[in-house]
Amino acid sequence: MSIYVVGVAAHPATVVEKRYRLEEMVFRVSRAALENAGVSRGQVDHVTLGACDELDGRPISSMLMAAPAGGFMTDEMKVTDSGLMALCLGMARLMTGEFGLGLVSSWCKSSKTDIDPVMRLRGEPFLSRPIGIDGTVADGLFSQAVGMEFGIEEEEASRRAAAALRRAASNERALGHSALEAAAIQASPYVATPLRDLQRAPASDGAATMVLASERFLRNNPHVKPLARLTGVGWSIDSYQMGASRLRSLASFRDAWGRALTMANISLEMLDVIELESPTGWHEAAAVRALGIDDDRISPSGGTFAQNPLVCTGLIGAVEAVLQVSGQAGAVQRAGARRAAAHSCHGFAQQGNVVACFESVGGQTA
Repeated sequence: MSIYVVGVAAHPATVVEKRYRLEEMVFRVSRAALENAGVSRGQVDHVTLGACDELDGRPISSMLMAAPAGGFMTDEMKVTDSGLMALCLGMARLMTGEFGLGLVSSWCKSSKTDIDPVMRLRGEPFLSRPIGIDGTVADGLFSQAVGMEFGIEEEEASRRAAAALRRAASNERALGHSALEAAAIQASPYVATPLRDLQRAPASDGAATMVLASERFLRNNPHVKPLARLTGVGWSIDSYQMGASRLRSLASFRDAWGRALTMANISLEMLDVIELESPTGWHEAAAVRALGIDDDRISPSGGTFAQNPLVCTGLIGAVEAVLQVSGQAGAVQRAGARRAAAHSCHGFAQQGNVVACFESVGGQTA
């Protein structure tokens, strides 16, 4: 059974969204995705949400957010770790044959939340929480471990962050941050040795929605034209402990990629574009080595340095991947892109990883 992406939309990239409340922001993006697909909300038979109560700043946020996301009087489910994980669940629901058209919606107003205290509270209560391990410290530990494992130097992490900012500068859907030279990034202060401040992708506010359809729905609605086929997904989660062996092995990262590629029945070499969620330059350097890939295919959009609304970042990467294989990526379009993948990570130091693979549906590549 094939699952198709028939519409996508993302909120305009912004560091702090002051014009719209969260509900308004999500509503506008879901409506735009439905318009992009050429379908109505009344045709939607299920909605899958990817959002985090703590980062939304409200308990059971889906009670308030399901309706503006498109879920009023509609079957709804939610995952809390990653917008890309919501895409996997949305695909699984369509593959049951019980659904025909669904929305996958994710969001985060990072500016409304103090992120590190949220991450500290997510720590294991007997060790990591008492000693104050948060997302920044975990990324520092990860950077140190992969640096020793793969021989990654600080200068490379700074160079990769600078290159991502340059790519993002060409992307009309990115934040519009000024490109920085690697030397300036390397001169920024340490936040958790060996991780420097400007080696990190800045957090932002954002939302994204993707419209998924089954083959049956497309047969019954021939006016709806797919943008891409969702060919494979994979996810994996690693140990909660952050010992050196876990941090440097990238076991869940490799496993998620292997599962997605196997389901899609392709090899890594067949991908034209790989949208990585790389919270830091160290993450990208480790990912390139773990997968054995060249830099040319990595995140033409600028990836996490283009926009980074945390929980939603992976789904925005998936939107970028779909735009690539449908020939609609604009200034960052890769000529002839037929297959693309999006990756997302969540938890402490890439504890969890998710991958989704897409391919063009014929006659729509640049």
